[in-house]
Amino acid sequence: MTPTSEATDRVQLVFSLFDADGNGYLEQADFDLMGDRVVAAVPAADDAVKERLSASFGRYWDTLLTELDANGDGRISPEEFTSVVLNPQRFDSAVDEFAEALAAMGDPEGDGLVARPEFVALMLAIGFERRNVDTLFDAFGPDEGDRIRVATWADGIRDYYRPEKSGIPGDHLTAGLSG
Repeated sequence: MTPTSEATDRVQLVFSLFDADGNGYLEQADFDLMGDRVVAAVPAADDAVKERLSASFGRYWDTLLTELDANGDGRISPEEFTSVVLNPQRFDSAVDEFAEALAAMGDPEGDGLVARPEFVALMLAIGFERRNVDTLFDAFGPDEGDRIRVATWADGIRDYYRPEKSGIPGDHLTAGLSG
């Protein structure tokens, strides 16, 4: 399967954001730092939800290392990471866990809904551009209370990693960014 250009753009953006120290490689320290930042973004979230999200960052890293570290150097290069978009089935379980944990983090009340302030806080903690975060939230079709369903966001995260997808809400995250 040949990934869409949108999928390639999405993967390149995620790599740049996950490279928290900016050294051009993904390493465990990047995922630890990212996990800490994202967990701190919603202080009202339940401790169990925070632990679940931290664990999902750890599992995501472990999966990347196991599946992509072709040269065994303990870090993932941009070229190694790009193969995530070519073989999504190798990452479905880690992406599912991450999607569910991140979306749940945005629902500190546990009512199945994510309000814009929590969504924005989490997405900014990951490193996405504010204008793109707001556009993404709007694309998910918030209700009159400016909330989206947890399941809608989790599904949107899953779609973000699918190589055959284009024209999805997640494409708003790459809008206006130089490649």
